[in-house]
Amino acid sequence: MLRPVEGCIRGPAFLHEPEDEPPPSRKMKHRTVWISDIHLGTPGCNADMLLDFLKSIRPETLYLVGDIIDGWKLKRGWYWPARHNDIVRRILKMAAQGTRVIYIPGNHDEMLRPYAGLSLGGVEIALEVVHTTADGRRLLVCHGDEFDAVVLYHRWLAWAGDIGYEALLKLNVQFNRLRLLLGLPYWSISAHIKKRVKNAVAFIGRFEQAVADAARMRGLDGVVCGHIHSAEIRDFSGITYLNDGDWVESCTALVEHGDGRMEIIDWAARTREAAHIDKASPLQPAALAA
Repeated sequence: MLRPVEGCIRGPAFLHEPEDEPPPSRKMKHRTVWISDIHLGTPGCNADMLLDFLKSIRPETLYLVGDIIDGWKLKRGWYWPARHNDIVRRILKMAAQGTRVIYIPGNHDEMLRPYAGLSLGGVEIALEVVHTTADGRRLLVCHGDEFDAVVLYHRWLAWAGDIGYEALLKLNVQFNRLRLLLGLPYWSISAHIKKRVKNAVAFIGRFEQAVADAARMRGLDGVVCGHIHSAEIRDFSGITYLNDGDWVESCTALVEHGDGRMEIIDWAARTREAAHIDKASPLQPAALAA
């Protein structure tokens, strides 16, 4: 049983402060939302886009599927802008407003794994969870690093790879700052490169198969994970593999609708579409007049 941490019943003042957000009636209502690989504490985190997404949803349950905080990066040097505090506050506020929030630590925030079974600020911490969908399917929810042989058996290589990946994400940040100056929407150069590297594609395929096989061996219907920053819904001979993606490259989330239907929300794509509509809107009255 989860043990609540003692504290003020009312909670911190910021939980009750008004914010610039859509009214509850205009928020997207999902039964469940899964997000992972936010990597708070790194320049690559798309905090503005994530905060916009979190303010637009009102789920019954929110799963934080690992690598929410990047402890590896914070050990090498402190980086924590105010916007990252805003993400933490938004999640705590959602928990205070009735959303069940479950945090499953990953390899980058493994320092929280010893606290599994506790509830901190209304956020439940667990190593893994079996989630039952509205249509009765049982899904294993885990970060996924336990199926990554590099992380498990070659930790030094994982750290080296993380440093190289961090450099690629810094390039991605600078690239998108330039696009912003040019009036162009967000586009991930790092995700584009990864999808076209043969070895990365092969690794993703092996990872997805291994995770699906683990769910099958446990008699479950599927699995939800993160870790590899690649959103996907696939069927492996009757086992449903679902990956919610990340918020440093693709900016995606996985959602469950009221009937159990699963969908990947590409928030970066929605932002691009909204920017395109806003850019075209001044022309609409003239077009209607014609």
